[in-house]
Amino acid sequence: MKILIVGGGNMGLTFAKGFLKTHIVSKENMLILEKSPEKAVQLRKLDIGTVYGEAGDYIKSADLVILAVKPQDINGLFSIIEPYIDAQQVILSIMAGVKMETIASQLGSEKIIRAMPNLPAQIGSGMTVFTSSEAVTRIELVMVQNLLNSTGKSIYKDSEEMIDASTAISGSGPAYVFFFMQSLIEAAKGMGFSQSEAELLTFQTFRGAVELVNKNDISCEDWINKVSSRGGTTEAAFSKLKQSDISTKFQLAVNQALVRAKELSEIG
Repeated sequence: MKILIVGGGNMGLTFAKGFLKTHIVSKENMLILEKSPEKAVQLRKLDIGTVYGEAGDYIKSADLVILAVKPQDINGLFSIIEPYIDAQQVILSIMAGVKMETIASQLGSEKIIRAMPNLPAQIGSGMTVFTSSEAVTRIELVMVQNLLNSTGKSIYKDSEEMIDASTAISGSGPAYVFFFMQSLIEAAKGMGFSQSEAELLTFQTFRGAVELVNKNDISCEDWINKVSSRGGTTEAAFSKLKQSDISTKFQLAVNQALVRAKELSEIG
């Protein structure tokens, strides 16, 4: 299988490295199109495949074309690669907010897969939700899911609307986690811990909590109850959180992210 990644930025590079690391594709079958001369030079130094600076007939040789550019760059991108796109090629887009209908009409292709990966994909711990047009075969879907899983885990959904939902949950999700981590760090510093101590306390606590969830079939609510004891410190903290209705406010915030994701999708 030959893969072309259009865009050698963070996510494009993440996918290329993930595919090579898991031996899904060889360097000989990895093609990258990067318009920026500076980035192209840097990519060539990494020796992760053949890097091109301009579109050409080589695009036709790819079984899978991955669109990994910023949404604002799509107009120029489509006009450049459209002449070289074959109807039998599978197009995988990780461009936020750009609908499959737009991609199909601009590239003249019916085999479209749209995916929303997140930042931890860079370290092989990503979460990706993806969907596809009806023209994509089951074999092609399995092939793409194996590729996506090289950067973490993935979920397939029938509805393209769920891509917007995944943007609000897992796409923006790391930022939510970082926010709570930073809040805990600031609280620790306020209690007298140094910056490095506060970070260690926080990072290890989050890491340990996630490991507990991953290694046991117990809900988050049950874990909270296990940590809490009547009249104890955790109960005191949660009493304050409930007074502020933090859970409802946080859910409202996440739903606002969904609203914005839908707005961006309409633009795309």
